[in-house]
Amino acid sequence: MKFVDEVLIDVLAGNGGNGCCGFRREKYIPKGGPDGGDGGDGGSVYLLADENANTLIDYRYKKQFKAKRGEDGSGKQCTGASADDLYLRVPVGTIAYDFQTQERIGEVTEHRGTLLLAKGGRRGLGNIHFKSSTNQAPTRHTLGTPGEQRQVQLQLRVLADVGLLGFPNAGKSSFLKVVSKAHPKVADYPFTTLYPQLGVVKMGLESLVIADIPGLIEGAHQGVGLGVRFLKHLSRTKVLLHMVDLALEDVDKICDSIIALEHEIAAYEEDLSGYPRWLVFNKSDLLLEEELDDIIAACLAKLDYKGPHFVISTVTKDGVESLLQQLFTYLQHQKAEQQDQEQ
Repeated sequence: MKFVDEVLIDVLAGNGGNGCCGFRREKYIPKGGPDGGDGGDGGSVYLLADENANTLIDYRYKKQFKAKRGEDGSGKQCTGASADDLYLRVPVGTIAYDFQTQERIGEVTEHRGTLLLAKGGRRGLGNIHFKSSTNQAPTRHTLGTPGEQRQVQLQLRVLADVGLLGFPNAGKSSFLKVVSKAHPKVADYPFTTLYPQLGVVKMGLESLVIADIPGLIEGAHQGVGLGVRFLKHLSRTKVLLHMVDLALEDVDKICDSIIALEHEIAAYEEDLSGYPRWLVFNKSDLLLEEELDDIIAACLAKLDYKGPHFVISTVTKDGVESLLQQLFTYLQHQKAEQQDQEQ
């Protein structure tokens, strides 16, 4: 299935049904009073979040969505049926904007969560409502109001606790496959990952979600390659893992790759460059222990990097468990801090 994370659609809520102008006409009651019923309300249009959906491709080709109108009222005080609301199924993490005003309508951030896009028209009133002591046979009734109409831009931003960054073949997909039940495509050539992949990692009763996006390449902020298009999907993560390819072996090449990636992120989205970012040196199984220690130490010194760093191998799984434990501890600490601030 093709990954689509941005679409433009037209939504039209249903009109309200018209009220009825009617009078009671039964045997022996030739001149009964008003009995016109109300119309029904028009259907509204909502977004409905579905955790089983992961793309907006359903809205790539079908662009118009219209709810039904309410039924008109009728005699004998019969109220017209209200129309059913129309629900558009979207992935969790979808944001809606009014395309004309660029106003942010809202977002759906949990399974089965809903968001109103266009409200259905109100029902019209039957003439029975306008009977009074001075007007026993009113002919006045009201029409239903029109439903709202909007051009809506939908944007999908995946919800994840941890984001993976790195150049192609740095081992992001391999890492995701090892630590979760996700099944990303893994191969030894660039752009194996063509769209974001999500994996859930469980440790005891706790769990976290990791997002893997296509690898960046130099010039990404100018539109080169695939990864820059998906950087926005990391904007909701709490920590970024910068996967570094130790297969380059040369200290200068490894450091240059780290600096180049930092430059691409800063050039594309400055806010993202300020996120907590941990260096993860991958493919340690390709080096001897002595040269591995020397390369890591030299890289950290050359970069003057004093943040968290980890050395792992997705082949032998060395260092992976320690990294996951640190992630869970960090995220629990972040959650506790957030709760304290909210109190």
